[in-house]
Amino acid sequence: MTEPAPRMNVESFNLDHRTVAAPYLRIADRKELPGGDVLTKFDVRFTQPNLSHLDSETVHSLEHLMAELLRDHTADVLDVSPMGCRTGFYVLLFGDHTAEGFAPVLEAGLRDLLEAAEVPAANEVQCGWGAHHSLEGAQRAAREFLAQRDQWEQVTAG
Repeated sequence: MTEPAPRMNVESFNLDHRTVAAPYLRIADRKELPGGDVLTKFDVRFTQPNLSHLDSETVHSLEHLMAELLRDHTADVLDVSPMGCRTGFYVLLFGDHTAEGFAPVLEAGLRDLLEAAEVPAANEVQCGWGAHHSLEGAQRAAREFLAQRDQWEQVTAG
């Protein structure tokens, strides 16, 4: 009998990526700060881990667009960060949020993304790699994610 893997400090390292079924939206972490404020971190998974990933320009453009457009729907967005594996994003919110409560915000922001004419801040002044973007790729990924909206709550296969 094999020993269970030791618990890791990073929450996603404890997630069995073989059992998840992207696309999905889940709470990856919730922290209560010493003053009582709460932070909620969401795992917004676009593609199936270890089977597919978003290309680099698409990830970069999704990051810019989501960071800008999600804030039009809630003031609680603190950060939108791409996953290094390029399968999704972490979205950090101020406050105690649920996946059910955040899903409409995410959906509204992604629908706005589909209407975008350009990637915000995709230039040398505002971005460290301003030429490394794909609005078309970001819109395609958002369209595919939104088309599976009814599956966002199901994190694991089965």
